[in-house]
Amino acid sequence: MSENRVALVTGANKGIGLQIAKDLAGNGLAVLIGSRKLENGEAAAQGIGERAHAIQLDVTDERSIAAAAERIRSEFGRLDVLVNNAGIVGEFPAGTPFEERLKFNAPSHAPLSYIRSVYETNVFGVIAVTQAMLPLLRESPAGRIVNVGSSSGSLTLNANPQFPYRNIFGAAYSPSKTALSATTLAFAIELQNTNIKVNVVCPGYVATDLNDFRGYRTVEQGAKQAVKMALIGPDGPTGTFTDEDGTVPW
Repeated sequence: MSENRVALVTGANKGIGLQIAKDLAGNGLAVLIGSRKLENGEAAAQGIGERAHAIQLDVTDERSIAAAAERIRSEFGRLDVLVNNAGIVGEFPAGTPFEERLKFNAPSHAPLSYIRSVYETNVFGVIAVTQAMLPLLRESPAGRIVNVGSSSGSLTLNANPQFPYRNIFGAAYSPSKTALSATTLAFAIELQNTNIKVNVVCPGYVATDLNDFRGYRTVEQGAKQAVKMALIGPDGPTGTFTDEDGTVPW
């Protein structure tokens, strides 16, 4: 792997994304902290150190994505790793209880506007950012794309009545992660004869603001698999869905 690698992590100003950024910086990469609000990204970058740089990036805004890609090329001249971490369970007023948010997830009455908003970030945002960054990644000697998915989107697991998280497979978040897995595989197939490897990872049930910090895993634990896949060598896999314990079924 060449020196002076550059990584972009979306939604990196907090939670798992912030930890992924910290770990990549710790491995010697220059890390771009993608954040909808630049000031939040700047605060996160300052906490990481000189290898981290804030970049304004709203994955649902085409102009923001294009501006980020242009800045990366002009200021850094390369991009070697893209971690599509940004994700939402929906936009709710501050303080909305987790149980109340789950009510929006029932497919029998979930508002279409709510479902669309989740897909805009979790699926279409990933596609848009990946497409915009591909010209840079194609120039890298070892491009890596890591999409942060979830086992809650596994059709195989959720088809099993014994799966403990089956009750949260609703209209928006989990199916959006199913679609993300499909998107990952589509990119991996298209890029299989290039130097770019594309994989999706599950961080596990991590305590973040997405679940009111109810998860039992730390952000340090949740970031491990994404960092591992971001740093794989030329013999590493592509088109896979994994967590720390191994392969996750589609």
